[in-house]
Amino acid sequence: MNIIDLHVHSLVSDGSYSPHDLAVHARAVGLSAFALTEHDNIAGNEEAAAAAREQGLDFLNGMELTADFMDRKLHIVCLGFDADHPSFRQLYAEIRRVKEGKIPEIIDYVRAKGIDISLEKVRPFAYGEVLDRYAIMRYLVSLHLYDRAQPLWDHYLDPAVRELGLDQNMPVEEALPVIHEAGGVTSLAHFHKNIGLKGLSRAEQEAAIARLHAMGLDGMERWYPNYTQEDSDFAAHMIEKYHLLTTGGTDFHGSNRPQIEMGHGIAGNMAIPYEVYTKIILSCKKFRDGKQENGGSIAN
Repeated sequence: MNIIDLHVHSLVSDGSYSPHDLAVHARAVGLSAFALTEHDNIAGNEEAAAAAREQGLDFLNGMELTADFMDRKLHIVCLGFDADHPSFRQLYAEIRRVKEGKIPEIIDYVRAKGIDISLEKVRPFAYGEVLDRYAIMRYLVSLHLYDRAQPLWDHYLDPAVRELGLDQNMPVEEALPVIHEAGGVTSLAHFHKNIGLKGLSRAEQEAAIARLHAMGLDGMERWYPNYTQEDSDFAAHMIEKYHLLTTGGTDFHGSNRPQIEMGHGIAGNMAIPYEVYTKIILSCKKFRDGKQENGGSIAN
């Protein structure tokens, strides 16, 4: 069976593989297609796309957008958009302005926690010329403080961002229409997490999903490595009830989340069929042709 992965990270954000090496790895583990979905960043898409072509794989432009919704932070996986569309470029410039802001101040905050860190030490960990929070994270990873990356965010980076007033993100109602204008589709990532709808009852989660759909959300992740059976059943029910686009992915981070394998999840508990990729391509084409229906329901 041809399988895909539509939620993958490289060292452009908080993964450990280069965009090129992700494509090589994708082929090695038997994938037919994947999307690179960096956190609020598209810098690796061109490299990944070129490498995917070399490997004979299909590829989708992607980005995992951080958005504010109902006093919560959500991750919205954006797929298939035109990165050169003027509306997207304007949105992206604002996102990067925030994500690259106050880097010296964040470093000072982390240093005050007893970490040996400086701007000079962080700079070699930047991807290209961009110095952002992920350069700091990669430097912290190199110190081997923990066996995975998440505690670095919990103990150092996220508190610094809050302290410095940088924890404001793009409102979801502003972001979703822009992705549509750029010919892409949007999907709610890992609804069961804190960066999602965790803590709400199922009825409250459904109300939130319905509201997001009315704002233009196209889909949600049907597959995710650590969904419980109940999570998976609920996602499937929401997709069917609201005619949402089906997406999914492993949230692969390489050695930063070593228990998860690209395309296969945890101990082989995932296998997303290629037809999901095909439907997303068709949905993106409908947006570009101006044939989308109201409410974002464009597939299934």
